Amino acid sequence: MIKLAIDAMGGDNAPSEIVKGVNLAVKEFDDVEFTLFGDEEQIKKYLVPSNRVKIVHAPEALSMGEKDPIRTIRTNKELSLVKAFQAVHDKECDGVVTAGPTQGVIVAAHMIIRRIPGMQRVALCPAMPVVGGKSRLVLDVGANTDIRPEHMLQHAQFASVYLSKTRGIEKPLVGLLNIGTEPGKGRELEKEAFALFEKCESINFYGNVEPKELFTTPCDIIITDGYSGNICIKSVEGTAKAVGIILKEEIGKSFFSKIGYLFMRKTFKNFKYRMSGAEVGGALVFGVDGIVTKSHGSSEAMDFKFAIAQARKAVKGEVVEMMKTYLSLEEQNNE
Repeated sequence: MIKLAIDAMGGDNAPSEIVKGVNLAVKEFDDVEFTLFGDEEQIKKYLVPSNRVKIVHAPEALSMGEKDPIRTIRTNKELSLVKAFQAVHDKECDGVVTAGPTQGVIVAAHMIIRRIPGMQRVALCPAMPVVGGKSRLVLDVGANTDIRPEHMLQHAQFASVYLSKTRGIEKPLVGLLNIGTEPGKGRELEKEAFALFEKCESINFYGNVEPKELFTTPCDIIITDGYSGNICIKSVEGTAKAVGIILKEEIGKSFFSKIGYLFMRKTFKNFKYRMSGAEVGGALVFGVDGIVTKSHGSSEAMDFKFAIAQARKAVKGEVVEMMKTYLSLEEQNNE
């Protein structure tokens, strides 16, 4: 049985939508047990009783606007997020799902669960919206703003293991985000990473990928540093929002546009949902000794259920154990 810890107090819509998401997951997955960390009285208002769900009282939540998450996580052990992550560290649970603040999630992953031995840096890895039947992973998007080529290679290796075990992609295609497709493009970081990726036999390297190809590249995995990745992913989010505003403005300009909208309303709704990326789950924190899934801060019940599904797949695929084995073999070969 898979055991997942749930930070029931994390996110803008906690605990109601988080608990409702758990209710949906209990119905869909009969191989998962849940431990909900949060205000017991509040959780019970929304929870459908189940013998596969238990509650651990943790009434305090990490604020979405917390300015010093390191200090808060270090000093306040009663936070729902801290208790949920501690359950993974103590091997009481296989993974954790939270919609809490991103910076707090990264800090807790580092400080509480801790990195896999041999893993030099963690990475925050969201899946992009499905386009052309493919959802691509992009990492890192914010865990590390200062990184070295060898760290990026480890991220590519971890993401390759993840996709092979959760989606059955035998040799995921890895691309390096850059300002051009030619091998000599980019900063020294990208040039050195390109050379390192090219000679590495453990990844299936495609080459450089320009940002404009983010949704159309044949690559399954796109690697970059946390600074560039964060700018890239937020630009995508901003563009999607701007497209929605432009469409709304244009529809409102004429009577015939408004009539057309009535016929296209479902299509526009589907477009908005697909661009949100909600159906692919949340962002995974790669590199720590347990599965960590960060759902959107504004997650509703269905979004959170998808994040739970993502965590479940990663646990079933034994992704962390596979990466531990790989790193151990690498260490032996280097001795």
